[in-house]
This record gives sequence, C-alpha cells and structure tokens, in this order.
Amino acid sequence: MGHKIGGRGVTWDRVNGTSLEVACDESGSDGENLTGGNTDVFAHASVRLTEECAAAQVREIRGRIRSPAEQYKANHLLREKHRTVLEWLLSESGPLFGHAHVHLVEKTFYVVDRTADLLLGDPGAAGALFRAGPRTFTEEEWREFLTAANRLLRVRSAEGPEEPVAGFFRTVDGLLRAYSGTPAADVLARLATERPRAVAYRDGIDSAGPPLVPLLNPLLPSVVRTAAHWSRGGRPVRLAHDRQNMLTPERIAWIERTARRQGVGLAGLRLVVSRYDARVQLADFLAGIARSIASDELNGRGDPALAALLRPYTGASAVWGDARSWARLSPAAMESGHPAMDSAGPATGVNSPA
Repeated sequence: MGHKIGGRGVTWDRVNGTSLEVACDESGSDGENLTGGNTDVFAHASVRLTEECAAAQVREIRGRIRSPAEQYKANHLLREKHRTVLEWLLSESGPLFGHAHVHLVEKTFYVVDRTADLLLGDPGAAGALFRAGPRTFTEEEWREFLTAANRLLRVRSAEGPEEPVAGFFRTVDGLLRAYSGTPAADVLARLATERPRAVAYRDGIDSAGPPLVPLLNPLLPSVVRTAAHWSRGGRPVRLAHDRQNMLTPERIAWIERTARRQGVGLAGLRLVVSRYDARVQLADFLAGIARSIASDELNGRGDPALAALLRPYTGASAVWGDARSWARLSPAAMESGHPAMDSAGPATGVNSPA
C-alpha cells in the first residue's frame, strides 16, 4: 500500500480494475481543543468522481460563481449571493449527488464519548450523560464538565500529569454532590470511581510521550469510517487524501490495520496536493459546506432547505449526540419524509469512533 505524497494526482498508485479510488478532505480541525476551538463540528467528506469529471465540475463552479479568486473554498459557496450555486451543487441534478459522502462529528459529544470509553470502557454511557447533563446542570456547569474532560484527555498540557486528573475529578465530585439522585449522577458516580484509569492515562503520556493516535483527534477514525462507507458490498476502496500533518506514515499504517481488523475493505491510502486534484477540491467544498450547515442546525439557526439538501450525503455512522439537530441532518429523516425524533435521543443513528 503506497504512502506517497506527490504532485499531480494522475501518476501514482493507479487504481486497478477491481478497486475504487475516492478523494477526501476535512473541515473543522482544531487539533485537540474540541470545547474551546473555532468550530463545534468536524466534517470528513469524500468524493467518487474521475479526475477529468471533477476538473470539469470545478470549472463549472468557477463559471457560476464568477469570482476572480484563484482557489475557491466553501465560504465562497456559502455566501448568500451564491445560494443558487450552493443548492445546485447539493441537488439531485448537481455533480455530487450519489457520488459523495460526509462523516459528521459533534465535537462536544466526541469529548464525552472518548471520556466514557477511556474511563468506563462503555461508549453507551456517553449518550446517557450527554442527554441528561444539559437537562440537569446549568449551562455553566455543563461547560465546565466538558472543558475538564477535554483537559483530561488532551495530550498537550502545561500543567503536568496531575492537574488534569485532579481538575476533572473535582468537577465530577462537585456535580455529584449538587445533583445526587439524578439520571446524570448515575454516570458521574461511575466516573468518580475510575481515577486510577485517568492517572494511568496521564502517567503513560508523561513517561512514554504522546500516543500515536490522540484520543481527541477525530480525523483518523473518520478516515476509517469513510473507507467503511465506500467499501460496503465488498468492493475494495483506495483513498486519496489531502495532505495533513496528522497523516504520517505511522498513522496511515494504523488506519490500515484498524480497517483490516474491522473488516473494512481499504486497499490503500495516498496523500495528494489539493491544488492539483480537483476531486479533493470538491471534497473540500463539501466538507466546509456540511460543517457549516450542521453547525447551524446544532446551534438552532438551521436552514431547513439546506439541511434537506445535505441529508443524502450524511450517514448513520456520524458521531453525534444532539437529538434535535440530528433529526434534521440524519438520512433517516430523508427516508421518512420528515424529521423524526426518537425517544432514545442521540443513541439512534449515532456510533462511537472507530
């Protein structure tokens, strides 16, 4: 499997007759700062088109936008004056319909999910706490818990290994005292007993250095999810991904091993320069557009028409905890013809990272 970085994406690792190549890019990466970064949604988009077709579609977009910019980004399409171009791009008559996918991650839920998995080995506990927390605690208290959890899991810390642990359990203990007997307290009580696991995690970072796969970085598991989507039905898939510092040869090897372990038909992953690969440029468009639409829905300012246009591209593997917004973004809403809330809340259609 090649791990090459190259120039024009037409000469390396040509796709053979039995596998499919899909181009990928992301939007919303803030490193490990998932509770205080610039974005609250991470989106990983993928496009299945030939390079020739993608180049023609990029030219079409340029012609419709009529902007002098040499390189276009999603924010060009998100401007109100280009609304018709945006709607065309996502519509059934547009170039992406049936040829693209986007994996969405709600960042605050990702923090809760990773915390529950590390300390409890029970990703299902994340959904219960994420539902009960905002209903039980004040907004400030819930934000304090999320921030403390982010600090606990974050690899880089100027405080040493002890303070992230102490700060997290101070927060958990305080909430337990204030809200004893509530549904949220059930999960908090379990977390409160797992200080040894938290200490071992921080000590491991302090002694052995940063882990190969940071718990709080959603990119690597998102790549595995993308490969799983396109390899359904047993057809192997190759990924051509925009260059990312996170995608080192060692981490690419981790992606490949994880894919094999999960039965995902990932035949290889190579890095390309988006400037020279129109397919990646289209993936960049879709990632930025999807992140913006999903973030608006998450924050209660969604556009129903745009949410409806995005639904064919989302998938049930999204790592999403907010039930209200997911009911508008989920492909299940498209299938039923209307947003459908489930009494189980965000557990429906929401899975843990790979």
